[in-house]
Amino acid sequence: MASANVLLLPEPGSGHLMSLIQAGKRLLARGGDGLTVTVLIVQPATPESASEVDSHVRRVAASASGLGIRFHHLPAVAPPTDCAGNLQEFKSRYMQLHAPHVRAAVAELGAAALVIDFFATAVIDAARELAVPTYVYFTSTAALLALTLRLPALAVDSDASDDGAVDVPGMPPVPAGSVPGFLGDKESPNYAWFVYHGRRFMDADGIVINTVDALEPGLLAAIAAGRCVPGRRAPPLYPIGPVIGHAVEASNEPCVRWLDAQPRASVVFLCFGSLGWFDRAKAHEVAAGLERSGHRFLWTLRGPPAAGSRHPTDANLDELLPAGFLERTEGRGLVWPTRAPQKEVLAHAAVGCFVTHCGWNSTLESMWHGVPLVPWPLYAEQHLNAFELVSVVGVAVAMEVDRERDNFVVAAELERAVRCVMGGGSEEEGAMAREKAMKMKAACRRAVEEGGSSYAALQRLRHAIRSGTTTCNGAAPPKETA
Repeated sequence: MASANVLLLPEPGSGHLMSLIQAGKRLLARGGDGLTVTVLIVQPATPESASEVDSHVRRVAASASGLGIRFHHLPAVAPPTDCAGNLQEFKSRYMQLHAPHVRAAVAELGAAALVIDFFATAVIDAARELAVPTYVYFTSTAALLALTLRLPALAVDSDASDDGAVDVPGMPPVPAGSVPGFLGDKESPNYAWFVYHGRRFMDADGIVINTVDALEPGLLAAIAAGRCVPGRRAPPLYPIGPVIGHAVEASNEPCVRWLDAQPRASVVFLCFGSLGWFDRAKAHEVAAGLERSGHRFLWTLRGPPAAGSRHPTDANLDELLPAGFLERTEGRGLVWPTRAPQKEVLAHAAVGCFVTHCGWNSTLESMWHGVPLVPWPLYAEQHLNAFELVSVVGVAVAMEVDRERDNFVVAAELERAVRCVMGGGSEEEGAMAREKAMKMKAACRRAVEEGGSSYAALQRLRHAIRSGTTTCNGAAPPKETA
């Protein structure tokens, strides 16, 4: 059987890049049905991000688990400079500028299929000019996918209720406070780009999504049944998640060794992603809530980014924490002022609760290990994720997060939610979250095993790529612009 080269085009943010590379590994696993994978690397717009991407690429290339994944660096492109802090607009336009180079790479390398990040739908036309089947890789939830597919219709004739709630097929009405910020302002370029992406998803030959059928069955069914786009069925769906690194390596980090000395399921783990950081006011509320809760904790605390950077710095604990906090909680708490090995921590038997920003990669890691959540969403689609995890999936206990005050949470709310999830009382909500988290752990692990739902979706995707058909039978659809 001749090999079929699959080109992957990730957006260069770490979460998107590593997720799509991991999906490529999944395609190649168990022989890969004669597939090869080449990742098209987009040069990030800042030196800091470029260094981070280079580090990821070198690590994957040197790793035995890389399974022979190849990398092809696209020519550098000058990034747009007039996006005025609109991150979704910037990502979409930056990927659009790479369309000619993607077309050249497809022609040069030969491609049985192109799998693109969902911010890169503007390159679909370039692939179609060469009659190459194109799939969208959706790194987030089926809830956000359903909402994005609905968006073109909502932009014309809003289904929002009087209180601002939005109808998303397959889930309860989404409160206005849970709608992603970039979708809350119809005059924003971010909103216009998501309307564009929602239209272009429908032109793809399939949508590969990092979720599990058992996590979001109603939403996946609603999308597949064509309930999101009036009069049109969605392209085939391939839910292949959880697309995370399942193997957990032994860690010699002191924070993990500290967990070794703690009782089973006794520790509250707080971690807020690669971009999450707290100022002094928020850190003081967290400290007060943790201290009053009485529970053990491991808190990854990061400080504000340096000038010109989006990435947090290592925390200065003397500046951020209340006087005497570390002394009063010594022995039952550890504040970790730098990046923590999150996957290893979540896998540890001592962890009983995860206070998280609800980034989807972090959420899937938590579900893989059966750890219930306390959502503290900060940015992007995380408020929607938090609503779904509480109201639909049932693995989390909600906190009141004040979006008007930069997602502020008072100490009493954190204390209440932590006590609820950690148990020790009659809190039914916390008991249900713990029970559902364990059920989701089993469901996620079944899904990726032979015969499981994600395993079957991956087999369908391999077959579709090998068959080489496109939804337009090789004809390019009309070109669109945002």
